Amino acid sequence: MKRRAIFLDRDGVINVNRPDHVKTWHEFEFLPHALAAIRKLAASDFLIIVTTNQAAIARGLTTEAAVRDIHAQMIAEIERTGGRIDAVYFCPHHPDDKCACRKPQPGLYRQAAERFGIDLARSFVVGDAFADIAAALAIGARPVLVLTGRGHEARAQLAAHNHNGHEIVNDLWHAVAWIWREEGIAA
Repeated sequence: MKRRAIFLDRDGVINVNRPDHVKTWHEFEFLPHALAAIRKLAASDFLIIVTTNQAAIARGLTTEAAVRDIHAQMIAEIERTGGRIDAVYFCPHHPDDKCACRKPQPGLYRQAAERFGIDLARSFVVGDAFADIAAALAIGARPVLVLTGRGHEARAQLAAHNHNGHEIVNDLWHAVAWIWREEGIAA
């Protein structure tokens, strides 16, 4: 039987989304309740996979090595607090590159699905951007929009594109609580 995953966007879901991009670990700041939410996720059988667009690399604002360092330190801090991240997938390309891995394209999710044997239709995508919701719909997963990061802007975009009926919650903690209710998992 294929596994299920909860795909998390990084900036605006796990950490503060900076207008000038998170370029170093020093600039990375966990959002309130994010570590507790990931710890709660870690107690489940869901895979926890981060999928993130990191165009700051293509823009020359940071390096791929710096982004990998940010992810390594993020995972170490999450593990230190009792959580886990099973994998991180990121797109280093510029939006103009039209690559298959930049959200809302499904490339990052398909890579994870192939590697881990994930049933995308039984999975969830938690994000703060229209691209996250569009990616979830492209792969057949259930989207959850958080209002942290760019969530308010994304909610307006969803309404403008007549994308109604998607779950919208305050933050990652509330996203996990909603997923648990949907799945019948005791809180």
